[in-house]
Amino acid sequence: MPSRRFAAAVTLTLATAAPILAVPTAAQAAVPEAARNYSTLMYRSLTADATMAKLRATLAEQKKTVTVRDTEVAAATRNDAAVQRRLSAVTVAHQDARDRLAAAEQALNEAKGDLSVVTKQRPRKKAALDLAQKAVVSATTSRDIRRKKLHDAAALLTAARTNAKTAAAELTTALTAHGAATTATEQTRRRIATAATAASLAAQASTISKTVVDQVRPTFAITDTTAVYGVTVHRNVAFAFKRMVDDAAAAGVQISGGGFRTRQRQIELRTINGCPDVWTAPASSCRVPTAIPGRSLHEIGLAVDISSGGKTISRKTKAFTWLRANAAKYGYVNLPSEAWHWSITGG
Repeated sequence: MPSRRFAAAVTLTLATAAPILAVPTAAQAAVPEAARNYSTLMYRSLTADATMAKLRATLAEQKKTVTVRDTEVAAATRNDAAVQRRLSAVTVAHQDARDRLAAAEQALNEAKGDLSVVTKQRPRKKAALDLAQKAVVSATTSRDIRRKKLHDAAALLTAARTNAKTAAAELTTALTAHGAATTATEQTRRRIATAATAASLAAQASTISKTVVDQVRPTFAITDTTAVYGVTVHRNVAFAFKRMVDDAAAAGVQISGGGFRTRQRQIELRTINGCPDVWTAPASSCRVPTAIPGRSLHEIGLAVDISSGGKTISRKTKAFTWLRANAAKYGYVNLPSEAWHWSITGG
């Protein structure tokens, strides 16, 4: 919590600095578990609407896919039924051809037997011999025709069996694809039905904010910070802070400010702001309320003194009005005694 002169000076410096964008991702550094969880919750909260829109778009496409798969299954089912009918007919025809060949072979054997009898007759009867020989020739021709028809029927049966296997495989493939599409659709429906809202995720983050402070402070290092549009903050709040600045700008509100500061700078501010004692006097005893060194959230990058248009904001400014209505969505809470001071706990 700086003096007004210091806050204004910091604000002016930051406002004129070249913006450095933090990468908008969830927790990146090997930081305490609570900080990682907080970062993840805020990331999910601030992307919840986009995530839901993506899920709904995915569901719409999946429904289209299911419709296509329905059509494919219906077509494969019809084809399989037609192929099975064809296989049944060809199987009957093949058996009929076998039976006819067997009958033709039997007739040929009988004709040959008759010829043998006639040939052995004495005296031979030419007319009977000619008739028996013609019968053998005729039976042989009939047998050969039946053999050809059986060969053709066997080829048709082989083709029909192959087609039946192909049709069955295609039906299985269609059913499998349909099942996968249906399962994916149901999974997306469940994700939509059980998806947490942005507000509930932000509320969860808020409940662990004090734990975040308690865990971050003992292990904090400057390398845990990053710059967002010239404002240095802890990297686990960088995504949320950037979104807040961007969304404010989209609403016509420019916000910047002073974020992280060192322990040494906090000590200097205690002196500048007229605290009776640097290390023990309460913040309220200072001319401008200033936290005891080691207790300020600025020292771990979890607080920002907000400025707008190069000036520290007050409760009468447009920026404060916007923040009061929206900052909680980004995990920032105002310290009631200082309109410009916003942190993840309000402290």
